[in-house]
Amino acid sequence: MKNFSAVILAAGAGARMKSSLPKVIHKLSGKPLVKWVIDSVSALKPDGIVLVLGHGTEVVEEYLSESGIKIVYQREQLGSGHALMQAEKVLKNYKGGILVVSADVPLVRSSTLSSLVSNNKKTGASVTVLAARVENPFGYGRIVRNGGFLEKIVEEKDATPAEKRIKEINSGIYCFDKNLWKALSKLKSNNANKEYYITDTVAILKESGRKTSLVVVEDNYEVRGINNRSELSRAESIVNNRKIKELLSNGVSIVDADNVYISYDAKIGGDTVVYPGAFIDVGVSIGKNCIIRGASYISNSKIGDESAILYSYIEGAVIDKKVTVGPFSHIREGSVLRENVRIGNFSETKKAVIAKNSKVNHLSYIGDALVGKNVNIGAGTITCNYDGAKKHQTIIGSESFIGSNVNFVAPVKIGCGVLVAAGSTITHDVQSGKLVIARVRQEVKRRRIDR
Repeated sequence: MKNFSAVILAAGAGARMKSSLPKVIHKLSGKPLVKWVIDSVSALKPDGIVLVLGHGTEVVEEYLSESGIKIVYQREQLGSGHALMQAEKVLKNYKGGILVVSADVPLVRSSTLSSLVSNNKKTGASVTVLAARVENPFGYGRIVRNGGFLEKIVEEKDATPAEKRIKEINSGIYCFDKNLWKALSKLKSNNANKEYYITDTVAILKESGRKTSLVVVEDNYEVRGINNRSELSRAESIVNNRKIKELLSNGVSIVDADNVYISYDAKIGGDTVVYPGAFIDVGVSIGKNCIIRGASYISNSKIGDESAILYSYIEGAVIDKKVTVGPFSHIREGSVLRENVRIGNFSETKKAVIAKNSKVNHLSYIGDALVGKNVNIGAGTITCNYDGAKKHQTIIGSESFIGSNVNFVAPVKIGCGVLVAAGSTITHDVQSGKLVIARVRQEVKRRRIDR
């Protein structure tokens, strides 16, 4: 969709968040509020995006450093109209439509924004306002109609008792034509807040003979602003519920939908069962016929078909099909578990590639390691990968059997088909096909008892 540019207003202080972070950087389902809006706008392929910043500029700038978005600044907080004025230096000579969206309205859909832009162009309006109908309009600007047509928008503090009873409210999302800048130049701050309101442009354009228009959103949750942590929490519930409904309709079983959290971007295959307590964070892909049981946490990971995750913590891992993890395992960043691998209870892996059909039994730590196929690693095995300054790698060849309570002091390489006796501490490489015992010989001595 071309012939429009977007201005995203993100200059507000967000004082009601009670936070040292800018409001627009607070995360909803793992993604900053401002990124939700940017993604919705970007999906329409605008000619350009301008972001108006005020408070916490450095934090937002760092987050958007590679986005290609043009940033302008509102140095003084003089209202929404004043914030929009700051974009004029970038868009003054632009002839297309100008979509204006607040950065704290994260749930607005791309399709809704597309309808707004299309309506403004189709009707020849100088401004089209996105409106919503709500049961409790307190705090919102009211849509005042005349004969069914948009006449003006009145802010809560400036509304008459009759206007306050209106339940059709302004969402704070607009599409203007090139007459925007002239209308902004006529704004006055003679209102209760002594600020320049974007909303006053509607009456200004109307009085100058320009056409004004409305689009009413079907789902008013789309235009809910986030002003405090309570509203952010409610938005989390909305996003989570939407995601769960999507997954249920696509063949995923969720045993107790009220007691799971699933990120907006999660991909889960059909016939997978998610049990109560699961927390599936951002960047997760889960295959078909999987089991996610108990209080498992998964983020930035890929899990193959027919795998089972049991009460475990998984972050930054690649897990192939038919893998079982847990219960109570910790699969850390850089772990790669190939087909039919088994990680037992209370075990941990980190930057470990474990090949097909191998097993890491309970109470083991496998870090900075390469483990071959069909390897059995007994309980209590540790790869001692850190010497206090650097990390070192352990390599264990295919078909090897590692007894319980073995320590591998890295760097060390174990060949294929090696049997390592239980209780051994391995400090040197071992050739393939060998039996290695590295422990003190057991001695039994007479016990002397002093009297």
